[in-house]
Amino acid sequence: MMPFGGMAARLERDRLRAEGLGQHNNAIKYLNQDYEALKQQCIESGTLFRDPQFPAGPTALGFKELGPHSSKTRGVEWKRPSELVDDPQFIVGGATRTDICQGALGDCWLLAAIGSLTLNEELLHRVVPHGQSFQEDYAGIFHFQIWQFGEWVDVVVDDLLPTKDGELLFVHSAECTEFWSALLEKAYAKLNGCYESLSGGSTTEGFEDFTGGVAEMYDLKRPPRNMGHIIRKALERGSLLGCSIDITSAFDMEAVTFKKLVKGHAYSVTAFREVNYRGQQEQLIRIRNPWGQVEWTGAWSDGSSEWNNIDPDEREELQLKMEDGEFWMSFRDFMREFSRLEICNLTPDALTKDELSRWHTQVFEGTWRRGSTAGGCRNHPATFWINPQFKIKLLEEDDDPGDDEVACSFLVALMQKHRRRERRVGGDMHTIGFAVYEVPEEYQGTQNVHLKKDFFLRNQSRARSETFINLREVSNQIRLPPGEYIVVPSTFEPHKEADFVLRVFTEKQSDTAELDEEISADLADEEEITEDDIEDGFKNMFQQLAGEDMEISVFELRTILNRVIARHKDLKTDGFSMDSCRNMVNLMDKDGSARLGLVEFQILWNKIRSWLTIFRQHDLDKSGTMSSYEMRMALESAGFKLNNKLHQVVVARYADDNMGVDFDNFVCCLVKLEAMFRFFRSMDPDGTGTAVMNLAEWLLLTMCG
Repeated sequence: MMPFGGMAARLERDRLRAEGLGQHNNAIKYLNQDYEALKQQCIESGTLFRDPQFPAGPTALGFKELGPHSSKTRGVEWKRPSELVDDPQFIVGGATRTDICQGALGDCWLLAAIGSLTLNEELLHRVVPHGQSFQEDYAGIFHFQIWQFGEWVDVVVDDLLPTKDGELLFVHSAECTEFWSALLEKAYAKLNGCYESLSGGSTTEGFEDFTGGVAEMYDLKRPPRNMGHIIRKALERGSLLGCSIDITSAFDMEAVTFKKLVKGHAYSVTAFREVNYRGQQEQLIRIRNPWGQVEWTGAWSDGSSEWNNIDPDEREELQLKMEDGEFWMSFRDFMREFSRLEICNLTPDALTKDELSRWHTQVFEGTWRRGSTAGGCRNHPATFWINPQFKIKLLEEDDDPGDDEVACSFLVALMQKHRRRERRVGGDMHTIGFAVYEVPEEYQGTQNVHLKKDFFLRNQSRARSETFINLREVSNQIRLPPGEYIVVPSTFEPHKEADFVLRVFTEKQSDTAELDEEISADLADEEEITEDDIEDGFKNMFQQLAGEDMEISVFELRTILNRVIARHKDLKTDGFSMDSCRNMVNLMDKDGSARLGLVEFQILWNKIRSWLTIFRQHDLDKSGTMSSYEMRMALESAGFKLNNKLHQVVVARYADDNMGVDFDNFVCCLVKLEAMFRFFRSMDPDGTGTAVMNLAEWLLLTMCG
């Protein structure tokens, strides 16, 4: 269970977020490192910054192919730019696409994204803040701003870079005295744990992390009819575009085709033009290879004969703006040769429409936790319903639907967090997706309900992600009639743990919120009985253990309960612990003696019997234990409605390694919940939902718990 310190830190973070922390103009200081303060310390002490949070050394490089004893890292030395060249520069003559040449790391996807970034100076300087240099106030420290899962973070790095034989090991500039791109790559590696974590990926990831935008992916073997129009509009809007050729086997990776295109390699799209060619309009597209040197050799490539048949002024204009590794090709050839196109819309403007209208955006954070909120996809009906649920209320239809259908457009983007960082310990991307359901009439207009298993068994989804896939993000544009819908994000298999961000973009104003239970407890009035109401057999058993004082201690309570429970052969239990018996005494002890009298024990025993009935009802497979999802329904039967976060805490505290809950843990959970609710209500007699307590009362509550 999360310690109090961790819980307090999370609540404080939520409060700061609500006040705007994490927006671009108020970025979160990654690992609490303050660039200005650290730089000032270095200047005052006359030292160059060494980053204690990402030390230059083997662990910063990687864990397998770039691990400490691998051939690729043998002979690596970490050097500052001033040790490599006489007059290092941060940026020379503005950032250009030739500043990004790939090194010995498979992060072409990232470099294609950085390359596209250089086409938009305003965007670039959000990521690469102005005023950094190797001359003025140089202290060996630089910083970059990167979007991460819904918020901007400011990442500090030192300028010790990995080199081999006096040359940069990874990304470098064709202008060998320039270092901004190598330092940005280092900041991104730090954010993801190490350089090796950046190997292999989709350009979409880099696009989104440098813009906070939303990405779409197109299969060029099944493209929309207006693909050329979509590309041209995206470039006009300043969107970032990447393309690649799918590989069909491991042998294909970075294989070069007959006309010098590289399979499995990320390219960026940098321009789209129409030219008059032999009396016909020919569509041309400009592509850039981050490697720099390997270029297309087909029609419209550098020096090909097609250029001789267009207007010389037009030819000069198009070829004048070419960079190394950049080439033109006909749009027809592009569609035939490339498999996939990724577009990152910088602001969620209308994605494929002519006019730029603002989309309305909503960002949610959620978690899949084994046993409580990680239910897997719809193939697992027993657990699918436990996934987090998010409600979208589509209020009005699109202005220009493009057909006769009345519909509302919205885009759902589901992103899993921090998975690259998990690679070091053998983790990687989960296979993720989502389904969209229409809210049933009886639940329309409400937020405080989590739809249960029966609903999903009876109802088909209205839309879903095109596929479940092991990418960081899955996104789809959806059109549905006005109404209320719920989005259920999930991993493909149940029990897969991860944090995620769900972003919903709607064309028109909409209401969006997480669908979750309102926390409540239906507590019965305290039972009022006297000794005369208690059966003689029960009195005799109690007296044998309690002795003459007719009160039982925590130790005696444990003995009684375990003796009684042992008679119930259908229950699997390892017996009540001392802690759980203390909690029971705390709940029932009215006089503060830390002991239970006969009447208090009888009332406790009546509770346990009613909870035993509930336990048996919800132990559906009669295994003697409940699964953690059955536990959720059992708590509701006992009168407790909890939200997703609380269910995660309950499962972490009371379930075993196999996500089972035995009877003693079930009772302990109910005792704890009842005690907490009763304490809160005693502090909030008017039922306002807010309790005020002093330090002594707070300590009393937590110590007793």
